[in-house]
Amino acid sequence: MKIFSRLYQLVMKWAMHRHAPVYLSLNSFAESIFWPVPVDVMLAPMTLAKPKSAWFYAGLATVFSVLGACFGYLLGYALWDPIVQPFIASMGYEGKIDIAEAWFAEWGIWVIFIASFTPIPYKVFTVTAGLLSMAFLPFILVSLVGRGLRFFLVSGLMKWGGVKMEAKLIRYIDLIGWVSLIVAVIAYLLLRN
Repeated sequence: MKIFSRLYQLVMKWAMHRHAPVYLSLNSFAESIFWPVPVDVMLAPMTLAKPKSAWFYAGLATVFSVLGACFGYLLGYALWDPIVQPFIASMGYEGKIDIAEAWFAEWGIWVIFIASFTPIPYKVFTVTAGLLSMAFLPFILVSLVGRGLRFFLVSGLMKWGGVKMEAKLIRYIDLIGWVSLIVAVIAYLLLRN
C-alpha cells in the first residue's frame, strides 16, 4: 500500500502553503507541551520545498519550541495539581513522569539537552522540569542549544541533500513509513508497563 507516499505528497503541498511558517510555529510550540507530532515531520519537507528558507525555518522551529517548553515548564510549576496531574493520570502516564524525575535526579540539566536533541519525548521533561522547580534560565539556555542543534541539523541535511535526497525519500517513503509504524507499535507495547 502506498499510503505514506500519498501522505508525503500532501505534506509537501502543506509545506509550500503560504501559511506554512505559521503551521510550523504552532506545531513547534504545541509539540513541546503535549502534541505528539514531531516538528521534523513539517520542517524537513518545508526545507526541501524552499531550501533558501532553511535557516529561517530552523530558527522559527527553535524559538517556538523553546517558547512552548517555557509554557510546559509553567504548567508543571504552577498548575500541576489542578490541571497537569489529572491529565497525566487520565492518559496513564504517571510512570513516564516517575522515570523523568529519576532521570533528573541522576543526570540533572543534561536530561533537558538529551530530550531536546533526541527523539525522547521533550514534552515530558519540560513539564517535569517545572514540577521539580528546575532553575529556569539554565532550562531555557539548554533547551535553545538542544532544540537549535536538532532543527538546524535537520534543515541543513535537507538543504544539503536537496533534490537527490528528496528523490531517495520518495523512492523509499512507503518502506520507511511502514517500518517506523511497526517500530513505534513494538516500542509502545514494550514500554507501556
